[in-house]
Amino acid sequence: MDIDDVVAELAGAEGVWISTFPADQLRERAREIDPALPLAGIPFGVKDNIDVAGLPTTAGCPDFAYRPARSAAVVQRLVDAGAIVVGKTNLDQFATGLTGTRSPYGTPESVFGNGLIAGGSSSGSAVAVANGTVPFALGTDTAGSGRVPAAFNGIVGIKPTRGLLSTLGVVPACRSLDCVSVFATDLTLAGRVMRVAAGFERDDPWSRPDRRRPLTTAPRIGVPEKLDFFGDAGQEKAFARFAGDLTVDIGPLLEAGDLLYRGPWVAERLADLGDFLAAHPGSVLPVTRRVLETGQGFTAADAFRAQHRLRELRHAADRLWERIDVLALPTVGTTFTRAEIAEDPIGRNLTLGRYTQFANLLDMAAVTVPNGFTADGRPASITLFGPAFSDETLRLAARALPVDDRMTIAVAGLHLSGEPRNGELLELGATLLGPARTAPCYRLYRLPSGVPGLVRDPDGGAAIDVELWELPAARLGGFLAGIRAPLGLGRVALADGAEVTGFLCEAYATAGALDITAGGGWRNHRRRGADS
Repeated sequence: MDIDDVVAELAGAEGVWISTFPADQLRERAREIDPALPLAGIPFGVKDNIDVAGLPTTAGCPDFAYRPARSAAVVQRLVDAGAIVVGKTNLDQFATGLTGTRSPYGTPESVFGNGLIAGGSSSGSAVAVANGTVPFALGTDTAGSGRVPAAFNGIVGIKPTRGLLSTLGVVPACRSLDCVSVFATDLTLAGRVMRVAAGFERDDPWSRPDRRRPLTTAPRIGVPEKLDFFGDAGQEKAFARFAGDLTVDIGPLLEAGDLLYRGPWVAERLADLGDFLAAHPGSVLPVTRRVLETGQGFTAADAFRAQHRLRELRHAADRLWERIDVLALPTVGTTFTRAEIAEDPIGRNLTLGRYTQFANLLDMAAVTVPNGFTADGRPASITLFGPAFSDETLRLAARALPVDDRMTIAVAGLHLSGEPRNGELLELGATLLGPARTAPCYRLYRLPSGVPGLVRDPDGGAAIDVELWELPAARLGGFLAGIRAPLGLGRVALADGAEVTGFLCEAYATAGALDITAGGGWRNHRRRGADS
């Protein structure tokens, strides 16, 4: 990836980046890199609770910001291998949340649009990878922050064994459970990054030497006897496409996960953030403060009782690995829009963490990969779990999953077959499904820039000609990289009643634009040669 392409993308990524290095600095770094290095010239983003020398660390809280003297150990390993830090990405404040909506620096949306949350807390890192700005990014994962955003954006998320990637130079969320995670466009790149980033750090008391388990090339994969999809038939159907070798009881795992936010581990967050919270209560977002302050209600006796119960649950969980090598779960049981999260920010956050929160408490590794789409175009995802240090086996198993990862996109303008930008679709492996028409609730405009824009207008719209193309989901980031505001992804209703993902235009951009709805589509407008 050319560094100039990265620089161009940074300007249009609303709510994704908190700070970035100047363009000239990035270009200079790119020129200096030894091409023989294992990650030579690959740009990446870093979640803004991980130190990068030369940029402030905010943890999503401006008043908490400081300038570190050196980069976090894991960042330095990647830089030494030739990778280029582009900047710091947005996050749920103090990495407390799974929604991506708890930041004073803006709220990024899933690359699949339609109001879907980006997932958190590593929201910016996931979107920066999914929209094609960078091929990989670092996040953190305490309760699922390296997996939920991967699920909402159709990319790979690696939650390594605790301590495999050093947390030296990472703002603690829950120090005994925190992991540095990796987002990537594919498993191959994720593996390359992991091989560089992993390593024992003598100065890090939480670092662990790699006690890699023997690679299991034909793992026994277990699936739960029972799952709750919270009424989401689309996600249930998506997971049902996958069949494991054995069914297992995950009750002990779910009970362990409940301890994270409903038990005294919330108090561990106060061990590092309590003084700041007390001194600067107005600097912390109300929802973040509300979560953190629940930790004040636990006693030392509560903490020991929870530790004892966790030990029992871990013993029960460890017996799983006598029957299976890998456990497969949906990453999330359902999805939410930003509006839905606003209605119940804490309750729906717990729903998102149902199948993620137990992993670090039970010392498991995890790999998240896309699992196609629901019928209404929302991303689905699978996470594979294994015991500590089974990371390589999980990545191998993830490669073998029978995943249908193609999505249907409606195009109405320059990406139509025969039009100037159709080649972008063809280069990404897209195939034409055929022509279609929208429901009669849209208007088509020629914007002042000459680009067509499809706008929903339920009161005075018409049916517009479109084409349906099928595109590998993993290539979506490459497609989005060429799309600029006011265009973005959303749901497009078709004349036959179906809904697909498509490019819609923000209504504000139609001021001064030419309404070409009467022609029925972009091609008809072009045939008439109407320029005004």
